[in-house]
Amino acid sequence: MAIKKRAFLPPLIILFAIIVAVVLGATKAPPEQNKDERPAVLVDTMEVAPQDIRFQVASQGTVEPRHQTSLVAEVGGRVMELADNFVAGGFFEEGDMLVQIDQSDYRVMVQEARANLAQARAALEEELARAQVAKEEWASIEQGNIPSLGLREPQVASAVATVESAEARLQKAERDLQRTTIRAPFDGLLRSRSVDVGQYIGVGSQVAMILGTEVAEIRLPLSDRDLAYLDLPIQGAELTAEPDVKFVSDIAGQQTEWFGKLVRSEGILDANSRVIYGVVQVRDPYNQEGQTHSVPLRFGRFVQAAVAGNEATNVFVLPRYALTSKGTVWVVDDERKIHEVKVNVRRTDANDVFVSDGLKRGDKVMLTQLANPLPGMKVRLEGDPLPATEEPEASSDETLIGN
Repeated sequence: MAIKKRAFLPPLIILFAIIVAVVLGATKAPPEQNKDERPAVLVDTMEVAPQDIRFQVASQGTVEPRHQTSLVAEVGGRVMELADNFVAGGFFEEGDMLVQIDQSDYRVMVQEARANLAQARAALEEELARAQVAKEEWASIEQGNIPSLGLREPQVASAVATVESAEARLQKAERDLQRTTIRAPFDGLLRSRSVDVGQYIGVGSQVAMILGTEVAEIRLPLSDRDLAYLDLPIQGAELTAEPDVKFVSDIAGQQTEWFGKLVRSEGILDANSRVIYGVVQVRDPYNQEGQTHSVPLRFGRFVQAAVAGNEATNVFVLPRYALTSKGTVWVVDDERKIHEVKVNVRRTDANDVFVSDGLKRGDKVMLTQLANPLPGMKVRLEGDPLPATEEPEASSDETLIGN
């Protein structure tokens, strides 16, 4: 009997333990459940304020000379001398000698023309003397009106014409002599040359291609949308108020700037691109008149341009990425909740958006692009205190287990 009682003892103990555990679990107070709140997201904002701005119209173009001339020989002959700077890229000033043609034959022509003029003048003097003698003879006869032939007037007129012709031939001979020296018509640089010392050139032969360095021009394509922000005349004409233009280009890895004036529009729409070209002038691009620019603006350089356009008042300027595809922005209120606001966009460019209506001074526009923003969502700004976190209290069971 004692053995049978011992056999039932372990199951009874296990059953008793289970009953005790169930009773304790039923009487234990449920743990306090924390409300599952979504943590506020840290966002970046900008406080906006209306401002008066001048719109910038972006364009691009290639630097070209205002004057580009093909020098040609006006007289023929052998090239005797070239200027030291008569090389590609060489600079010169207006009036500098570039090419010297042999003058020997032209000096002879001048001497012959002077001799012919002297003979013609002598013949005129002789004819005038004869006319005077004839006049006196006819006066002594006193036979009334004297005929013009009797006074040798036709002979005098012929002698005068001969003198005038001789003077004209002398002027031409002297002009041809001067033309043997080919001079620079303006300040510039040599792009290319076509002659060398010893070469014979004829009348009309191309000698060189030269570029003027006093003024550079850049043609900027402007779309109809760009024209809305510029005061360009309807027809091609000079502008009464010349807008400032800033040019930018990278030279040896460094961004360099130049400044010019939009002086005119060409007034004709390009048939292919449907744009109109504005012409900007930059004075002294090669710094020949002084340190006009920090770095010379060389012909052929491609530059980005920013043209100063019309002025606008009470405009809010935002980063372009702050504007949603629906034409709205997200604004954070004082309770750190976000609201979607419809705005009136006056203009956008590559970086900014210009808003005329929909915002007010002091609004905090959210710049952070959230994946799924919802109206009324709580956010946190930089400098806001972090949300307090409560440490959970240890339960009595945990305390017992620890002991």
